[in-house]
Amino acid sequence: MEKNELYPIFLKVASLNVLIVGGGNVGLEKLTFLLKSSPGARVTMVSKAFIDKVKDLAKGHEVNLVEAPYDPCYLKDKHIVIATTDDLHVNIQIYNDCKKENILINLADNPNYCDFYMGGIVTKGNVKIAISTNGKSPTAAKRLRQFFEEILPDNLNELVENLNSYRKTIKGDFEDKVTKLNELTKEMMNIKKS
Repeated sequence: MEKNELYPIFLKVASLNVLIVGGGNVGLEKLTFLLKSSPGARVTMVSKAFIDKVKDLAKGHEVNLVEAPYDPCYLKDKHIVIATTDDLHVNIQIYNDCKKENILINLADNPNYCDFYMGGIVTKGNVKIAISTNGKSPTAAKRLRQFFEEILPDNLNELVENLNSYRKTIKGDFEDKVTKLNELTKEMMNIKKS
């Protein structure tokens, strides 16, 4: 059985520089989910043209739209790049340019040319769950995201905030605190099962 060996991380994209190349529907999809998860993300989009929905979404966010063809100069000071053009040769050029500059790259719908995947994300306040299918099925990730959005309670964030407040009152070393929090959350899970 194949195993997903991806290492999940949560990036503070408000402090990183993100480049999306392409201003069509795929670029819109990537920008939409990026801003849904991280409304303060700093994004530059480069494209020969932008659909109106991209222009509308960019308003009110830190999104800089540059109407121009791709050029490697746009990689300067970028940490993450997402290539979404409808020209595979341009996307592969972007990939090669990013590899030379040690920039993380994602070619939309082309797992062989990705350093990372943009999986399904469920957010309930401070709780965030990322879902990956190892690039095999974005549709399955979407369905799992919808499932978790429905079953996780809306007050989950309140629970996390209360646990954080309680954690600050616990005396002892790190191990003591972990033990007490584990006991409390284990009791809470038993109550929910009853």
